[in-house]
Amino acid sequence: MGLTNKQLRYFDVNVLRLEKEKRTQYHGQVDRLIKTLNAGLKENDGIIVKRAVKAGSFAKHTILRKAVDRNIDVDVVFYISGRSVDDASLKSLSDEIFDILSGMYPNKSIEDFELGRKTATVTFVGSGISVDVVPVIEDEGKPGYGWQFDPDDDSVTETCAPCQIQFVRDRKAVDADFRTLVRLAKLWRTFNEVDALKSFMIELIMAHVLDVEGVDGSIQYRFLRFLLYIAQSQLLKIISFPENTPPLPDFADPVVIVDPVCSANNVAARMSESERAGVVDAAHTSWEAATFASTQSDHSIWKEEIFGPRFRVEDD
Repeated sequence: MGLTNKQLRYFDVNVLRLEKEKRTQYHGQVDRLIKTLNAGLKENDGIIVKRAVKAGSFAKHTILRKAVDRNIDVDVVFYISGRSVDDASLKSLSDEIFDILSGMYPNKSIEDFELGRKTATVTFVGSGISVDVVPVIEDEGKPGYGWQFDPDDDSVTETCAPCQIQFVRDRKAVDADFRTLVRLAKLWRTFNEVDALKSFMIELIMAHVLDVEGVDGSIQYRFLRFLLYIAQSQLLKIISFPENTPPLPDFADPVVIVDPVCSANNVAARMSESERAGVVDAAHTSWEAATFASTQSDHSIWKEEIFGPRFRVEDD
């Protein structure tokens, strides 16, 4: 007998999902940061902030709760006007934002601020939350859209933070357990060190499986279907969505997962051929282990080989 929906929902609510009180606390910290940074940016000549949007896994409700070895990461997208994509760069914008952040929090040591490759980061040591400030140059002709800089080569990609959030909401409306499945997959990825499979890719692969296969079956069955899809397809098939506008570009990357809010963007463009093979191998191995665990009703396999020591499906 496999894991029941009740058991996996218990695991999700009590181990994986960010607690309600913590989410409220983090929202408060992020809101105060947005308000202060917004004011600071408005006083800076040349940068006009049109809106700030919480983004990423935190905003999509697919984030895993804080663990001993892992902070909570929150992306905040600042839509900036008054700057041209041709004239600005990620480094120039991040440098300006970092200078403003440093002046905003004089009582915090400079070590609490990190200027990352992608953006300026504020780390709240007490709560263990790290906020990435992501500058996006607003596309005034398309509400919610803007141009985000690539952290490696400073090229720009069209993005839409509200659209990405809505994408997950739409799947949640079809499958009430969609976010649970994503969190299960993220913990599987983390425990098995499948680092090449980024969180956004997991959300999109899970959405693709849902779009193609529907909602039939238990939570365990659908999680195994996610692993089996990776193992059988070997991630060699292009993954796209009804939201994408054809025709799609001719991507030459080993793995192609098309961004549902920008059909020219391959979310998996940085995954190498060797990394693809590693992800496929990990999914196949885990699918076999989980299938055997189900036939043997052996919960220890789920803990030792699939989800790690945090796995539990009932109170101690």
